[in-house]
Amino acid sequence: MGRLTMLLSDHTRIGLDTSIFIYHLERHPRYMPLTQDLLAGVEAGQWTAVASTVALMELTVRPWQLERPDVARAYEEALAQFPHLTLADVTRDVARQAARLRAQYNLRPADALHVATALAHDATVFVTNDRDFARLDALEIAILGDFVT
Repeated sequence: MGRLTMLLSDHTRIGLDTSIFIYHLERHPRYMPLTQDLLAGVEAGQWTAVASTVALMELTVRPWQLERPDVARAYEEALAQFPHLTLADVTRDVARQAARLRAQYNLRPADALHVATALAHDATVFVTNDRDFARLDALEIAILGDFVT
C-alpha cells in the first residue's frame, strides 16, 4: 500500500480534482501510478468519490479544441459510469459555499466549486496536485506531488 492510499484509508468519501482524471487519461509518467492506485480503490469501493461537473468541463476542453467530440463524449461517459464516483452538479448551495471559500481563501472560481462540491457531498479529503488548495482547512488536502517516490 502506497503512502497516498495509506492516508486515504482514514477516509470513506474523497473529493477528486480534475487533475486526477487528466493525469490518468493522459498516462502521465510521474502521476499515473498514483492515479492508478487511487482510481482502482474507488472502483473497488474502498472509497466513494465525488467530482464536480466542473471537472467534466475542464477535462473535455482539449478534445473539443482538437475537434474530437468523440473523445469528449468518451471522457464524459467514463466519468458518468465510473463505479463509486458521483459526478455532482453545481447546485445553488454549492455555489454559495464556493463563494464563501473564494472569499476566505482567495481561490479561483473553478477551484472553489470543486471543494464546495466535495464538502456538500461529505468528502473529508480532497485529492489534487494544486498547491493553492494547501491553505484550506475545511477538509484534508492530499497533493499528489507529495506522494511521488
